[in-house]
Amino acid sequence: MSRVSLEGRVAVVTGAARGVGELMARKLSARGVRVALVGLEPDELKQVSARLHSDSDHWHADVTDHEAMARVAAEVKERFGKVDIVVANAGVATGGPFVDSDPDAWRRVIEVNLIGSAVTARAFLPALLETRGYLLQIASLAALTPAPMMSAYCASKSGVEAYAHSLRGEVGHRGVKVGVGYLSWTDTDMVRGADRDDVMRELRQRLPWPSNKTYPLGPAVDRLVAGVERRAAHVYGQWWLRGMQGVRGYLPAVIGTVGQREMRRFGDRLDGLRVGLVGAGGAADEQRRTGATTVGK
Repeated sequence: MSRVSLEGRVAVVTGAARGVGELMARKLSARGVRVALVGLEPDELKQVSARLHSDSDHWHADVTDHEAMARVAAEVKERFGKVDIVVANAGVATGGPFVDSDPDAWRRVIEVNLIGSAVTARAFLPALLETRGYLLQIASLAALTPAPMMSAYCASKSGVEAYAHSLRGEVGHRGVKVGVGYLSWTDTDMVRGADRDDVMRELRQRLPWPSNKTYPLGPAVDRLVAGVERRAAHVYGQWWLRGMQGVRGYLPAVIGTVGQREMRRFGDRLDGLRVGLVGAGGAADEQRRTGATTVGK
């Protein structure tokens, strides 16, 4: 698929203070894209904006807040004159057995990852329709296969994948392209935060190869940016994820068998295990929700 020049385009990146979002903003900026950064960490967003190569600005907003995101969309349009690209990247995760999970934290993962993505698209689609633009929805390996101890994250990413595919069929005839970006375990604060728990780290390391590795951030984001240049329907942050599409129907049974074996192996170590919210804005989100401090993406 041919690539289009990004010079002079305007991109919105949510969850832009850290990790995937930050590096996406930097690499898009290096290609001449003007960038609007959105997230829950205003100080970090300001610092990211100051380091970009091109014109940029930042907005502090919760992607689940319809009114706030509508305001951001209007202000971005006023500031830059248009919107060509939206990268819906904001996301959080929590881990541990479902039976012991914090119901509020579990719900929050769904709200940010799925509802927040839909709110983002709803806010910016009018602008994308004007420019016949491109929306890249960041999903995950978790959309392709379930994983024990990650029920909320897997549910949210499966949902957001299906939502994005549905949206593609609705807006394609009006010139707007919708892509889904898939990432395996990538070296961000989200993965490092989860790995701080010994059980979660050991469980992940015992997943079947190649899903048990942590992959460098740079090459994964390079693939995502190339997907933006191609306005691709599917973008894979790691090369092997493309092959997972063909076998995804078999994966729940495989992972289920592995999961049951590992749950028996870890036994009492799983009792009461909870990993707090981690991800883009996870620290700010958790602190606002509970007064506690955790890890951000």
